[in-house]
Amino acid sequence: MSAMSSPLVQMAVLALLLAGGSAVWAMVPSRSVPLYRRRHGVQSVGFLGRSAEKSTAAIAGVLNRRGQSERFANKLDRAGIRQDPADFLLLVGAGIIACFAAGAVIGGIFGGVLMAFVGAVGAYFYVALKADRRKSDFADQLDDLLQLLASNLRAGHSVQQAMVSVAAELDEPGATEVTRIVNQVRVGRDLGEAVEAAAERMDSDDFRWVAQAIAIHRQVGGNLAEVLDGVSGTIRERGQIRRQVKALAAEGKMSAIILLALPFVVLLALMVLNPTYIGSLTSHVLGYILIATGAVLMTIGALWLRKAIEVKF
Repeated sequence: MSAMSSPLVQMAVLALLLAGGSAVWAMVPSRSVPLYRRRHGVQSVGFLGRSAEKSTAAIAGVLNRRGQSERFANKLDRAGIRQDPADFLLLVGAGIIACFAAGAVIGGIFGGVLMAFVGAVGAYFYVALKADRRKSDFADQLDDLLQLLASNLRAGHSVQQAMVSVAAELDEPGATEVTRIVNQVRVGRDLGEAVEAAAERMDSDDFRWVAQAIAIHRQVGGNLAEVLDGVSGTIRERGQIRRQVKALAAEGKMSAIILLALPFVVLLALMVLNPTYIGSLTSHVLGYILIATGAVLMTIGALWLRKAIEVKF
């Protein structure tokens, strides 16, 4: 093996390229005056600060040009990640580079690409799983939320006062979402629109019913507490069915996770234990064809398994 084919040498070259690119990127003058230079008494931002500022600005520009900024921000918001999309993507990019470096040291360029792919997929599933967990927790809280809201309405409170009281008694994520509704109403937004926006943000059909009930009550009047009691009963029954379906589908989900993770675990183990054996895949064109075929088949299998364990009601 030549010196330049060593993974450590490859990583050194990659680090030099990244450092050089970052230095050039940081030294390029910006078209506008940075914000830190407009403020009196604020210390100058260093090299890393300028690099991060330019990188996040570039990422934000790409997202805005493609019209993905608001959509991506909504995904992070649903997952409870209080971070700007550009900052989050910058952190994900840094993590992918770190995964590539670790994989290149262990298994060469092929290992680096594989680890970078795993890092990117891991970041995607991290956001998706957090969003699903937060959505599920919010759905489990809806019954208590409506009972507390109806109790406060019977005590003579207005809808907004009742929501303030509910926000103080609920746990996360319900407390945050109800507080956002109250704050939006205080700055002039219509209550029905604020509740509907929260339902869209959490992707909750049950909470959309609550929004419709509040909107109808504001138009035609009536006893909102009784309406919420009826909606609460329906949501409670749906919650029981949802939990039963979740328990029945748990085994299928665990099987799908194991089947999808097993090839990657075996591949990483072979890279560490017997790199010569696994290196034959990257030494011939047939090996790359087999890798591409396996990736396509795994993608099809993942989509198939997802449809098999996904239950809608």
